[in-house]
Amino acid sequence: MTFQDPMEMSVTDLAFDLQNPRLAESTLSEKSIDSDVIAILWDTMDVRELVLSIAASGFFRHEPLIVAREGGKNVVIEGNRRLAAVKVLLNPTLIEAPGPPIPSINIDAKESLRSLPVIFGTREGAWQYIGFKHVNGPAKWSSYAKAVYIAKVHREYGVALQDIASQIGDTHKTAQRLYRGIEVIEQAEQMGAFDRDESTRRHFAFSHLYTGLQLTGIREFIGLPPESDEDVELVPQDRKEELRELCVWLYGSKKDGAPAVIRSQNPDLRRLNAVVANPEAVAALRVNGNLSAAFEISRPASNVFKESLYNAKRELEKAHGLQSTGYDGSAALLSVAGDVAELAYDLFDVMQRKHSPRRVRRIESN
Repeated sequence: MTFQDPMEMSVTDLAFDLQNPRLAESTLSEKSIDSDVIAILWDTMDVRELVLSIAASGFFRHEPLIVAREGGKNVVIEGNRRLAAVKVLLNPTLIEAPGPPIPSINIDAKESLRSLPVIFGTREGAWQYIGFKHVNGPAKWSSYAKAVYIAKVHREYGVALQDIASQIGDTHKTAQRLYRGIEVIEQAEQMGAFDRDESTRRHFAFSHLYTGLQLTGIREFIGLPPESDEDVELVPQDRKEELRELCVWLYGSKKDGAPAVIRSQNPDLRRLNAVVANPEAVAALRVNGNLSAAFEISRPASNVFKESLYNAKRELEKAHGLQSTGYDGSAALLSVAGDVAELAYDLFDVMQRKHSPRRVRRIESN
């Protein structure tokens, strides 16, 4: 994009961009008014923080808004959060939100905000600047907003994914992986395997899917091919049911009365990846929807054994350290200690036999 010298434009002549990727997860429409947009940005983009900054230090005029003339409107294609903050300072009634009141500014400060510096451009002409700033630069969007933007640039402007990556300084295949995530969720909706409106989650956590598709177990569970730049149907038709299950486990389903099993990306996503790689664990998850129980089934017995042994040692060391002040002479507790001792002896005996079978046989023969 070739930048021209900025010009001043009245705030009343500037319109929010309803195509902004940050608003992609909202229910805004062409009929939405400023207060609707501001409410979404306020909740999701911490506009209050920017309001406080501008109230204290003024608008940083060295960074103009980027505006496109579309449909008879001056649409702000870069700078919607800043525009929202200025509109709120000029008219605090635009937002009703808990917390401290909107700070009051004096008449001179208000006058300085009634017009803002803008540069005119086009969406296609500005994508490299916006993409670098918000996908791989200092003011990163959410993973879903990034994916929506990359898909738009790739599909509408015909820019290859590898070219998008190189022009925004992406050296980690982020653009390609985000785009794959969008393709998979769109395919799930087209196949009738998933309906975002049926999710039991308050917000669409796209990062769960985007991150999950990079894990081998999840990728193989839905039959996802190796990473590719090609626009192809990624999930085979015969994996529709597995794709549906994955989406329900990630996002829940009101229709099925099933909550999401992923509550936090770490460690739940890693656990789900292990579960879907184990047929017995998958069967358990399908029956009871309990990710923790299914994960235990998926774990190698050697890992569970080792972890249990170390845990038992730690707990016994703790009890041993407290026995002088914590044991009150209870016969019931003494019986428990006896059971522990017997179990420990039996376990040691079995392990000793496996560890040194010849030595055990010699001892027994004597």
